[in-house]
Amino acid sequence: MARVAQFTLTRAPMLFMVIEHFADHDMVPVYQRLREEGRSLRDGLEYVDSWVEPNFARCFQLMRCDDPRLFQEWVLQWRGCGVTFEIVPVVPSKDTREIVAPHLDRASATDRA
Repeated sequence: MARVAQFTLTRAPMLFMVIEHFADHDMVPVYQRLREEGRSLRDGLEYVDSWVEPNFARCFQLMRCDDPRLFQEWVLQWRGCGVTFEIVPVVPSKDTREIVAPHLDRASATDRA
């Protein structure tokens, strides 16, 4: 009987920009919930940092995760707090530069031809 090699697929955590939209620019209910219950993050969903617009319309959170279903569970926990979410996968600029770099020389050569 032939041996079959077993491979384990390991996913590296991805970065996501989570954009919270506060209803009527009112972040107070969200901050009250955060103070009382914490971020409610499951294992595998990591908060990195966040920034809030001066007019309190949106919060931009950088988060790390390897299973997008964890975001679905997390978003469901925040229902009724006056916040909606956009979850956007992002790639660090350094990594993007590495991907784009080989194409830059090709693009320059094509433009000169």
